[in-house]
Amino acid sequence: MSWAHPVLTGAETKALEQRLLADEAAEWRAMQNAGRAVAAAVEKDFREIGGAPANGRVLVLVGKGHNGGDACLAANEWLQTHPHAAADVLLVYGTAASRPLALRAWQDLQHRHRDRVRPVSVARLANDYALSLDGVFGFQFRPPLDAAASEALAAANRRPVRLRAAIDLPSGGGETGAFRADFTYVTGVVKREVLSLPHAGRLRYLDLGFFADAAQASEDFVIADQVLAPMRGWRDPSTEKRREGHVFVLAGSRSYPGAALMAVTAALRAGAGLVTAFVPQSLVPAFSAQVPEAIWVGWPETPEGGLALEGRHLLLERLDRTAALVVGPGLGRERESLALAADVLKTVRVPVVVDADALQPEVISGATATLVLTPHAGEFARIAGNRSLQEFAASAGATVVLKSPRTRVCAGGAVY
Repeated sequence: MSWAHPVLTGAETKALEQRLLADEAAEWRAMQNAGRAVAAAVEKDFREIGGAPANGRVLVLVGKGHNGGDACLAANEWLQTHPHAAADVLLVYGTAASRPLALRAWQDLQHRHRDRVRPVSVARLANDYALSLDGVFGFQFRPPLDAAASEALAAANRRPVRLRAAIDLPSGGGETGAFRADFTYVTGVVKREVLSLPHAGRLRYLDLGFFADAAQASEDFVIADQVLAPMRGWRDPSTEKRREGHVFVLAGSRSYPGAALMAVTAALRAGAGLVTAFVPQSLVPAFSAQVPEAIWVGWPETPEGGLALEGRHLLLERLDRTAALVVGPGLGRERESLALAADVLKTVRVPVVVDADALQPEVISGATATLVLTPHAGEFARIAGNRSLQEFAASAGATVVLKSPRTRVCAGGAVY
């Protein structure tokens, strides 16, 4: 599948790269692609905290192997797009131990930006940096950390840094003195080992085209950006809203009004032609003023402000208009509201996203609809007990989106 790429072990990755990168020229092209991809991804992630400082200094941690070369190539790209930036390069093992392509990347960085690049020792590091790029070790690292790496990583971790970026995995892996990354940019292949590392921060998969032509067996896959390709084209200019999908949202309570509003906004942003929201009637005036493009249906409320069973007809009389239903955001845990949710799931035949408080065993157990369940870890434990993600998804006949820093999606088979 073009949109699902396998998660491999370090050994499997090494074997794949040996097949794909058969000579030095192919390795160099892959390293250049990785460097460009890392620099572009860092630029994008910097926007979340106000953008990269125009004249910020970059700390580049370089080891012996290709990860060090990737870091130098990423720094090269960074300095080309940030003409007022400068880089300090800490060559942890010097240049004598460097592999040929890592040395080539370092020399290329020096040659292209001679006046803005300086090799430094741990003792000569600056007090703070805009960006720290970790390329000391790759996925073939085996503990423990040696003295040179420990000293370098400790010094880097102590410095105030706006964004800390590891390439492939934070150097040191799960060791106490490992590089502490805000982001780990996984290039070419998502390595299984990085998924459980405590200091990896947020993972970003950078596709280098390794799976463009060949299938690779795996039990776990990463969802690639291409999954959204069918949604990226222009719509037919003569279309109208009823041809672009109608989503119903049954959500909210006086105690948790914001969740319903966010769910409605999300449905609109996802591209639904129409969104009808069934929410407690006291919320409709404020919500309709904020999001007038949605259709707001006021629902009778329980004394505590939840959705009352007596409003059931409001949904049922409109069911032939909808293509999908969302149930649960901000619903609360009143017995009457949960009974309403359970009744709805036994009645509807369209796909249903079940979220938040509606994720209760008694609500989902009797459902006849196609379900997409979106629990976080605590909600998953509530509905799945001791079953694994795959076991529960298979037994429930549902697609489960288990939310976490690394969200996992399963319909009973492979995990994405």
